[in-house]
Amino acid sequence: MKKSVDLTNAVWAKSELSNGGNNCLEVAFVDGVVALRDSKDVGDPDAQVLIISRKDYELFTESVRAGQKSLLP
Repeated sequence: MKKSVDLTNAVWAKSELSNGGNNCLEVAFVDGVVALRDSKDVGDPDAQVLIISRKDYELFTESVRAGQKSLLP
C-alpha cells in the first residue's frame, strides 16, 4: 500500500456548477488514486486531503448520479 501521494503537480478541478465559488469539493487524479479537498483550503499548507482509490471514487460518483440520497446505510 502506498503511504503518501505527491500532490505537488496535482491538477485540481471542481464542478462547473460551483460558479467559481470556494465552497466546493475539488478532485485531482494523481498516481492512480483520487485526491479530494475542500476548495476553501486552497493554498493552506496544513489542509487535509482525502486520498481514495479510483474504484471507490467511481462507486461514489455512480451512486450520486443514480440519485442515492444518503451515503449512510
